[in-house]
Amino acid sequence: MTQSRDAQQLAAPLRQAAEELVTNLRDLLDPRTTLTRVDPVGLGGALGEAARALAASPLDAVRATADFGGQSGRAALAALQRGLGATADGPAELPAKDRRYADPAWEQNAWYYLCRQEHALFADYLGAIAADLDLGPATRRKIDFFVQQAIEATAPVNWPWSNPALLKRALETGGQSLVRGARNLLRDAVTNRGMPRQITPGTFEVGKDLAATPGKVVFRNRLMELIQYEPQTEQVHAIPLLLSPPWINKYYIMDLAPEKSLVEWAVQHGHTVFMISYRNPDSGLRDVTMSDYLLEGPVAAVDIVQGITGAPSVNVAALCLGGTLATATAAWLAARGDERINSLTLMNTLLDFSAPGQLGVFTDEKTVGRLERSMDREGFLPATSMKTTFDLLRARDLVWNYVVNNWVLGEDPTPFDMLTWNSDSTRMPAAMQTEYLRTCYLENQLAEGKMELAGERLDLSSVRQDAYVVSAEADHIAPWSSVYAGARQLGGTVRFVLSNSGHIAGVVNPPSPKSKHWFGESDQLPESAQDWRDDAGEHKKSWWEDWTPWIEERAGELRTPPSTGSAEHPVLEPAPGSYVLRG
Repeated sequence: MTQSRDAQQLAAPLRQAAEELVTNLRDLLDPRTTLTRVDPVGLGGALGEAARALAASPLDAVRATADFGGQSGRAALAALQRGLGATADGPAELPAKDRRYADPAWEQNAWYYLCRQEHALFADYLGAIAADLDLGPATRRKIDFFVQQAIEATAPVNWPWSNPALLKRALETGGQSLVRGARNLLRDAVTNRGMPRQITPGTFEVGKDLAATPGKVVFRNRLMELIQYEPQTEQVHAIPLLLSPPWINKYYIMDLAPEKSLVEWAVQHGHTVFMISYRNPDSGLRDVTMSDYLLEGPVAAVDIVQGITGAPSVNVAALCLGGTLATATAAWLAARGDERINSLTLMNTLLDFSAPGQLGVFTDEKTVGRLERSMDREGFLPATSMKTTFDLLRARDLVWNYVVNNWVLGEDPTPFDMLTWNSDSTRMPAAMQTEYLRTCYLENQLAEGKMELAGERLDLSSVRQDAYVVSAEADHIAPWSSVYAGARQLGGTVRFVLSNSGHIAGVVNPPSPKSKHWFGESDQLPESAQDWRDDAGEHKKSWWEDWTPWIEERAGELRTPPSTGSAEHPVLEPAPGSYVLRG
């Protein structure tokens, strides 16, 4: 009996892995989606155009190749001298601070020193070749992206034969690290579409470790649930705060974990906080549009918040795509003479998409067209597609770091709440995704005053509420200068703030010794983002601490906390709700 149970326990994961492998192979070989899966960015066409440009003007490439060969020889000579005990420096300038190369062996061992030198020279060579090509803007973005991916992929730290940590760990573990690394590689090839795991499933539980601020679901429609959080102060401000997250990933990046939660921070500072939690759409929602998200998301939420609290207006704080939609909602209401939004807080939100940064690689006409065809079958963009896109934008940290940790060194990923959220990806309805990419990224309709949603033309200058716009200096998804360009188009008084860190860490930004932000002495925003940056003062604290008095001034008098839910909108279930817990 015991042997039978053991056999069943061993057979179950093998059977699951086999089923996932069959599913992955079937999807990969589907003729309707094969091209998009193999080349989602359209690099093949970009490389063809680059090859033609190279053939038309080869002299620069010839010179760069000759220079690379000479420099490579000098690096080999320096490595040989080091191997013989001499002191010699190679021709490549290596970064003084790169945690990947902290091991002394990268300097002391001739082979590893040579590997790093040659990679640095190769990176310079690729960059020089690409820079001299005469390319169109879309192709230029793709080639630069390809070059960066090639540089990251070929880093010597990523490969067993050129990483000194492999041998050290193998000796320390008696070879077990090699066995575990091979096991992890096989597991990820079968169950994770060949990408290294960033998390160990089950480490954090949503509703307990993440999304843990106490609250109740008080409303639900086909697209979203509305959460009302329990008060944690004896009195609260009269004007409630509605949080509008993106529906790319799930809402709880704004309620990540205790002491790292913007929701918790706001509740503890006397705000009655509501949160939109979007459903993870399936094929049944394939025809849902941005107008549907506007009406059934923020507009519906404002109605419910007012109905429960009795407040005449609502403060709205929004993140990324949720901020784009919240601003569109404010413009839509303004077109109808409706002033129920009292103030806007926008976090890492693009309104002007003319310079979308690295995401421009994925949002040209041909790539969007290819994406449309791939969504025809299922009616949505798979969650894995969105996650892979964002991972590739930070390939060093989110891909190759885990190749080394999991496959080369045979370790399991270190538990990290932010990456657990990042892995909890969501699908995107086909119609909405196409509309969003075309109207925003391809045509920049919102910034140009041409976007129409739910029967109204949207004008950013009509959004005259006070706005607090925060961006992040290392944001690779919403470049801070592009966020700034959009903020200048709003019609009200704007406090523009630049935070340290990146797209997500810039939002999950509780007070800490590392926190800092910049803002100008005047709310007048000059035309140039760099002019603003040159005049902005640095402040050694989190932007949360700057935002707190700003939103307090716009949140009304103190009052007794309103009831949780109402007769018309009764409590449905405890937070975080059903939608966030579904696959």
